Formats: sequence, C-alpha cells, structure tokens
Amino acid sequence: MGGEAAASPMGFAGGELASMIAADKTEDAMPDAMPDAMKDTDCITGWHAHVYFDAGSKVAARALCEAAAARFGVAMGHMHDDPVGPHPMASCQLSVPPELFGEVIPWLALNRGGLTVFAHAVSGDHLPDHTRHVLWLGESLALDLSIF
Repeated sequence: MGGEAAASPMGFAGGELASMIAADKTEDAMPDAMPDAMKDTDCITGWHAHVYFDAGSKVAARALCEAAAARFGVAMGHMHDDPVGPHPMASCQLSVPPELFGEVIPWLALNRGGLTVFAHAVSGDHLPDHTRHVLWLGESLALDLSIF
C-alpha cells in the first residue's frame, strides 16, 4: 500500500482522529451517562455543504450547486479549482441555514450523483465543526486539520 496511511471512514489518516479525541479535554468531550451534558442545537448557526469535484466532474458539481441554490435559496460560493482551507480538493460551498438542513441535505444525498459532499455544522468552533459535527455523502476524504 505504498507507505501512505489509509484514511479512516471519517476521513482521517491512521490514528489521527483517535489521538485528537483522546487529547481533547474541552467541553466538547461529553462524559458517559450524563444526559444533562448534551449540547443544544442552538449553537449551530448554519451548515456548510462542500461539493468536491475534479476536472472531469466540475460541470456536474456546478449544476448541482446551482440547482440547490435555485431550489432552496441557499448561498452558493465560488467554484474553487484548487484545495482551499482544510479541503483536500476543488470544491464549491453551499451555505445552508439550520431551518433548511432537513430539506437540503437529503436532496443533496439523492441528487449528488457520484460527487462527494462534506457537510459540517457552523458553530464557531472550527476544529469540532470539521471533525465531529460532520456528515459525508459519498466517499470521506482526509482533511488538512493543521490550519485549526
């Protein structure tokens, strides 16, 4: 397998996620059997759905994002032809308000074709928003978490 660490189903190489969680001593670490420690969803101010593409799927990605923007009124970002931020490949961001999450994400799941969509909460806490508060539609990919 060429010396590269295999990505886990959550998109992290090797034991990166386990190490990150073990080292996490923030309030995001939820104690076992303490229901009063559950977070309320009002900390989520929105969702980002990043539609990943390559040169061969850019037209399909643009069509999907434009259709989502037209259908739901969500903001469509730029078509980034290169990786940006923690994202490992070209992408386009859809900004989804919390009240539309239950409509937009299932629609993306049904209409994404072979595209990968990475959706994450926007709570203002960037590392957990990109590692714990996430959904993958399609193949999960390793993110560059060094920026957080």
